[in-house]
Amino acid sequence: MKQEVFRMERVSYTEQGVKKLENFNIQIYAGEVMGLIPVNAHGKNAILKLLQNNLPLYDGYIYYNGELVNSWRGAVKKNNRVSVIQTQNRLVNGMTVADNIFVLRQGFRQYFLKTPLLKKQLIPFMQDIDMDISADTRVEKLSAFERVVVELLRAIVGGYHLIVLDEISIFVSESEMKKLYQIMRHYTAQGFSFLYISSHFEEIERICDRTGFLCNGRLQKIVQKPDMSRKNLREYLQGYDKNVWGYPEAGHSRPPGRDIFLEWTLPDISKRQKFSFSVKEGECVTLQAKDNQILQSCISFLTDERSQITMDGRTRNIAADRALSVVSASPTGTMIFPEMSYMDNLCMGLARRMPAVWRGHKVRASIRKEYTDILGKEVFDLPVEELSERQKYQLVYTRIALQKPAVVLLIQPFMGADMPHRRFIWEMLEQLLDKGISLVLLSVNPLDTWLVAHRTLKMDAHGIREETGEFEEHKMLYSFMKS
Repeated sequence: MKQEVFRMERVSYTEQGVKKLENFNIQIYAGEVMGLIPVNAHGKNAILKLLQNNLPLYDGYIYYNGELVNSWRGAVKKNNRVSVIQTQNRLVNGMTVADNIFVLRQGFRQYFLKTPLLKKQLIPFMQDIDMDISADTRVEKLSAFERVVVELLRAIVGGYHLIVLDEISIFVSESEMKKLYQIMRHYTAQGFSFLYISSHFEEIERICDRTGFLCNGRLQKIVQKPDMSRKNLREYLQGYDKNVWGYPEAGHSRPPGRDIFLEWTLPDISKRQKFSFSVKEGECVTLQAKDNQILQSCISFLTDERSQITMDGRTRNIAADRALSVVSASPTGTMIFPEMSYMDNLCMGLARRMPAVWRGHKVRASIRKEYTDILGKEVFDLPVEELSERQKYQLVYTRIALQKPAVVLLIQPFMGADMPHRRFIWEMLEQLLDKGISLVLLSVNPLDTWLVAHRTLKMDAHGIREETGEFEEHKMLYSFMKS
């Protein structure tokens, strides 16, 4: 008989009068990996909150390890021993791996730390999962994957029977994900359970025993692993397929133009390796970092105002050259300036090729007239902080279109986006491609970008090379699904 670890039964939950979950039901059993695909993001954050904290419910019941811990009548317990591992680091910087795993756990009672003993206690845990992370390493020096492993071990040592992995593949490489799957299976064999949240069906299918589809605060369908194929799930995946697999049917068809050659040097990579590749006019290329260290080096380089890129033999400053543009991973928080008006934010890119735009009222009036039907009449008179997330994204990408750079480098453009938002970003990328602008998408997970990219390039400490194997497999899979 299966042992239940966590259950949400007929749960309805509201925040500030907005219903986040309605009649939500989920069961997670000991020793399984339960998958969750958010077809849209509505309700996802509410689930993560209720997994850990027993907040007031509008209706329903929540059970942990067979015990009622929360209900519409009131919470029985304040918190649940559920660990959530996400992009943000929950380890304590300045402390060692051993301290984070053993000392900071709930119930630790020693007043005098016996460091040699803690290090000795960590050894069998590392050996069990075939990892070699020093107990003395300070957590800020860990790679992204090592940080996930340490957080996972802290949960295991602390007796957290349910561990949630939320969109981990955003910052963990393919090879590291395979190792993580092995670690998860090692602990499910010991009775620990995982809730694995991902927008990518391909990941879910690979690791999960059962999978649920979250849409508008409800769990639409739960399927077992034997039924986890697109052919069997066509009926239930209509929303998912429409937003993801259906996209290329109306995809970019503009024939790419001439080659543009790019080259740069990452200052924090050993031997100051030069990275060079070419992208055609109007082409979209994925630049897949082998690991998070390479990714973070690229991000630091691309967001440094002093950095320079050689394009077609000419050295250009990233922050000032009109032929280049960089879009950060969270552009609505980093590329919009609330102290400036909507029009000033919009014209920042245009000013690189038309400095007189700040003085030319006729030019700005012409822009407003041209883009009113696209952006909406109301946005031009709103403070930018009052714009919706969608309107902010439109502002950022329209600014780039007005600048008309030759190449746009986008840092993890789909990070944190649910399916409708992901499709919306794709559509805006298409508009740039239609203008002949080349796109370079920086990512560690090819599943994030392969549907919109023409080519995938792999990047490691030794340089950049073209990768066609897995990319072509995805294309073949898509062709099969259309037939």
